[in-house]
Parts: sequence; C-alpha cells; structure tokens
Amino acid sequence: MPIKIPKELPAYDALSKERVFVITEDRAASQDIRPLRVGIINLMPTTIDTEIQLLRLLGNSPLQIDITFLRMGSHVSKNAPPGHLEKFYISANEIVSTKTRFDGLIITGAPVETLPFEDVDYWEELASVIDYSEKNVFSCLHICWGAQAGLYRRYGIPKHPLEKKLSGIFPHSVNEQHHMLFRGFDDEFLAPQSRYTASDRNAIAAESRLTIQSETPQAGVFIVTAREGRDIYVSGHMEYDPLTLDREYRRDIARGLPIEIPANYYPDNDPEKTPVVRWRAHATLFFDNWLNYVYQETPYNLVDL
Repeated sequence: MPIKIPKELPAYDALSKERVFVITEDRAASQDIRPLRVGIINLMPTTIDTEIQLLRLLGNSPLQIDITFLRMGSHVSKNAPPGHLEKFYISANEIVSTKTRFDGLIITGAPVETLPFEDVDYWEELASVIDYSEKNVFSCLHICWGAQAGLYRRYGIPKHPLEKKLSGIFPHSVNEQHHMLFRGFDDEFLAPQSRYTASDRNAIAAESRLTIQSETPQAGVFIVTAREGRDIYVSGHMEYDPLTLDREYRRDIARGLPIEIPANYYPDNDPEKTPVVRWRAHATLFFDNWLNYVYQETPYNLVDL
C-alpha cells in the first residue's frame, strides 16, 4: 500500500521515479480502508531532502499511510523554499488545540543541539506537542535532537557536548534481540550518526521507565524506548540517504569548521571517493517494524487512545 501525499509536493516526483508507491488524496478516498495517520514534525534545515528520506522509508510498508507535515508556528524557517511550509504543512499549535489524534508521530532532528533547550525559539511550542502526544498519539518516534528533546521534556534527561562532532557510520548492537523494533536484525548493524551532543547515559540508565535497546562504544546510546515501546528515541539518522553525510562534511569545510572526515564512510577514508551505502537495509527494516507495531497495536478508533 502507498503513502498519501499531495501531488504538488516535490517528494512526489522524486519518490515516483524510485518506484516508491505514492498516491494522491483523490485516489486514497476511493479505497475503503482506514489508513495509518502519521504526523511528521520536520525541523531539519534540509526540508525537502528530509521529506524524501522519511517518506521513502515510510512508503516501503504494505500499509496505506496518511501523512501530515507539521511546522512550528513560532519559528520562521530560513531554509525551506518560499511558500513551501505554508502550502504543505499545518501548524503544530493547531493539532494541539484541536487534540488531533495520530497513530504515529515523528519528530526530527534540528540544527539547535548546542543551545540549551529553553533557548530554542520554538521550545515552548514543541514542548506542548510532546505533552499533547502522551494522550493523542499512539507511538512517537524521535530522531537525533528530537530524541534529546523528548527525553529532556518527559524525564529531565540532560544532554552534554561531545569533545568533537560525532559523524560517520558506526556499528551498533541490539540489547534485546526479540524486541518488536528489531525483528530480523543482525546481531550488529550499521547506522549514521551526526551530532555535537549526547543525552546522558547514566541518567537514562537510572530512569526505570526507560530501556536502552541499542548502543555502541563508539557512538554511545543509540535507541531508547519507553511506555512499552510506544515512545522511541533514536540518537542517529537511519533515514539519511547515501550522500547526506558528504553534503554535511563539505558544508562544514566551506564554513571553516574544524571538522573531521566522517568515520567509516568514504572508501579508504578518501572524500574524493563515492560513499558505499551499508545501512539502508536495516533502516528500512526498522521503519517497517515500527509501522507494523503501530498498525497491530493502535485502536481502530483513535478516540480510544
């Protein structure tokens, strides 16, 4: 089954060329099923790239998924194309005030991780969304800074700066092999990381409501769950496409930042060579497992959340 998105969304043509099954609202209306309702709060500076990356993974499921893009009304984006957010996104304040219910909600990373949470201009709005999701969303998937924000808002877990930017492809282990998120996973899997900060592992381990599902000595805590798996916190970027780390690396070099070559990414550690993708299969499987869990466990009538 496909994902339902507007035909005018730039991701529609990009995904159609990749043979990802997408349909328009008119086609979806003719099908007598209840699709999964998934909201995406896209806080990444690469607005359209992130849309494509997430929709590519969500569109691999046999389920029909109704996508709603959400924006922070208290923040003016400097990176989205003019008029894009106004045309394709709705205000997060609107879903909070109307208590709109979703089967799943994704909160992405954001380029604000070095700031204290309260200094982010849209923090109060995002905090209200996190609070609202407790009773109005069956399962929340938090990514990178979005994971740090969720852990801080719900459990007071602090973050701390790393000595240098963590960037590259790292091996991760699975602590609980039979967890529904890791069905079909190998004992070790690769995933991209790209961040300057980390949530405090000791504080996470000390919180009885949190479970560390995956981690690595090189990159630290990777995946944490809570509320019987309904809340998921992912410190990295399984959604990244083959050249995302390359673009970030060259952007940072152009800005004169003291950045290192992303680890385990370029063949022979040579930025002139094309990266080899080694994480796509597990990323696809992870998102498929999440959607299957949401489909199996969400009440048919979202009023019963």
